Amino acid sequence: MTGPRRARSPRGTGSRRWWRVAFCALAAVGIVAGVAWALLGSRLLAVRSVAVTGTRLVPPSEVLAVAGIRPGTPLIRLNPAQVAARVETIRQVQSAQVTRSWPDRVIIAVRERTPALALAASGGGFDLVDPDGVIVQWAARRPPGLPLYLATSPVSSLRGDPDVGAAAAVLGELPARLRASVASVTAPSPDQVTLRLADGATVLWGGTGHAQAKAEELGLLLPTHASYYDLSAQGTAVTN
Repeated sequence: MTGPRRARSPRGTGSRRWWRVAFCALAAVGIVAGVAWALLGSRLLAVRSVAVTGTRLVPPSEVLAVAGIRPGTPLIRLNPAQVAARVETIRQVQSAQVTRSWPDRVIIAVRERTPALALAASGGGFDLVDPDGVIVQWAARRPPGLPLYLATSPVSSLRGDPDVGAAAAVLGELPARLRASVASVTAPSPDQVTLRLADGATVLWGGTGHAQAKAEELGLLLPTHASYYDLSAQGTAVTN
């Protein structure tokens, strides 16, 4: 009696399988190499143009020069954070965002500092400063709606000054009509912000808290045409 026979693999089947595996591996390596070449070495995915948006005070040419992006740089090698950090060294720039726009473009979106106060400049005219105390620009005349800040410390040390920040914060919380009537502001300390109105009246505003309630209270008191208003303690306004 003859027992069952084992099926034999056709000759060369194992060899063909090996060649298929080897071919697939080589193809994968080729694809990876091709992608790496396209990203790192090919000019197809390299920087050809850089666009700058959001500038008004700073010339785009200055932004491009400080950004230091070389044409032909592979986009994959570009470090957006490093480029943004360089752009933010420009005095008038508050922040910058850098993005890659494939296949060959870079976009630099700039957010410039906004003047909040005017300071009399030593050489004449006015230095316009933002809430951080940074001198944004110089103007021959004080712009309308920008109160004069009577500094109690040298202008050179205003950057990061909490007094300046408090004065700007109070002005930013005022209703537009009331803000337009402010001629000057002083802040010996962050909780002693004092406004001088165009009609000569003085408003001791105090700190930055409860701005809306203080503004409403002042609106009710202004028709009395007092020369002095003390709003530093909420709910207990004093006039004179």
